[in-house]
Amino acid sequence: MCIVLRMDRLLSEKEERDTLAWLDKIPFSRHKKHISRDFSDGVMVAEVVQHYFPKIIDIHNYITSCNTQQKLRNWNFLNKRVFSIMDFYVSEETVEKIVSSTPGVVLQVLFFLKDKLGKLAFSDMEIQQAEPGIMAQLAEMRSTEPTETPHQVRFFPETSLLATRQVMLEKELQVEKLQDIQPSGESEQVGGAD
Repeated sequence: MCIVLRMDRLLSEKEERDTLAWLDKIPFSRHKKHISRDFSDGVMVAEVVQHYFPKIIDIHNYITSCNTQQKLRNWNFLNKRVFSIMDFYVSEETVEKIVSSTPGVVLQVLFFLKDKLGKLAFSDMEIQQAEPGIMAQLAEMRSTEPTETPHQVRFFPETSLLATRQVMLEKELQVEKLQDIQPSGESEQVGGAD
């Protein structure tokens, strides 16, 4: 189910501070001066996603612009190609407010994005902590692998196709005969016991 973001509520001061502190940890291609203007074209939002998931976003598809149409294209591209993967969508009404640099609106989207990315990604520290356990499990799996080499089948090219078919037919007949033999003590009953 896809969540549609409509900015119905304002962020608390703590949520704003946390979101701004989170943004300060991300390396951007340009300096942040005025959040509403800097993020209005969607490029820096794409950089946020790229910081956490570099494989799902191609930053060269987003063009830095003051042009409203280009800003809308960038946000529509984010919605279609990136946010859809993350199971949410920024409403057109909200995009229009962001593109026109309405104060506080993009910060709400960034707050939601921060939360969403936090749920989707492991932090570097968690990965480093998990790595020794994973390596130990791999070593254990390798130690329990069979030590014998599998039996190799030999193919003799001089065996003709006709001879191979004949051997296969003989084996099939043997299987059919074995299937026709019933073990003693079994009777042919149709239906259930009374």
